[in-house]
Amino acid sequence: MSEESNVQPEKKKLSLNVVSNKEHRGFGAGTIDLSQVSCVIIDGGEAYIDVGAMHAKSKIEKGIKFSPNKEDVPNGRPAWVVWVAVDRNEEGSYYAGATSCEMLIDTEARRGWKLLPDHVNRLDAALKRKFMLDNIGDAEKAALRKLLVEHNSEWWDRSSQQLKELLA
Repeated sequence: MSEESNVQPEKKKLSLNVVSNKEHRGFGAGTIDLSQVSCVIIDGGEAYIDVGAMHAKSKIEKGIKFSPNKEDVPNGRPAWVVWVAVDRNEEGSYYAGATSCEMLIDTEARRGWKLLPDHVNRLDAALKRKFMLDNIGDAEKAALRKLLVEHNSEWWDRSSQQLKELLA
């Protein structure tokens, strides 16, 4: 047996592929394009962009053991991940979808509560250009509005009236 016959072709590794809107038919086809979604964290009345939230590694999620049972986090403070989708039309970019996901974080106990299926479903809704901000209060809405306007006022101006009314 020669050495060449023992060499096996390298297997393709499975990974999360973030692909553009180009036609893609090879390995990993059927992946979701997340390049137009940003993660916003709302915590303590402040909203900020945290790209780590895409993989549950935001500043407030790091080191926290999450449970699907709310009663496991009796001293948790409320916080939210907001998925914000950006789209583009002939006028330019705009905020096209926004959905909020509730969490409870107890930093001292290093425990938290969130429902992963809810986060996944709401991310999907934002990707589909929907607005679901029903679980945040007035202070959180004001913080999100402030962040979106300050981040890019032109995108805010081009955004739908529905978003502006939801965050009024």
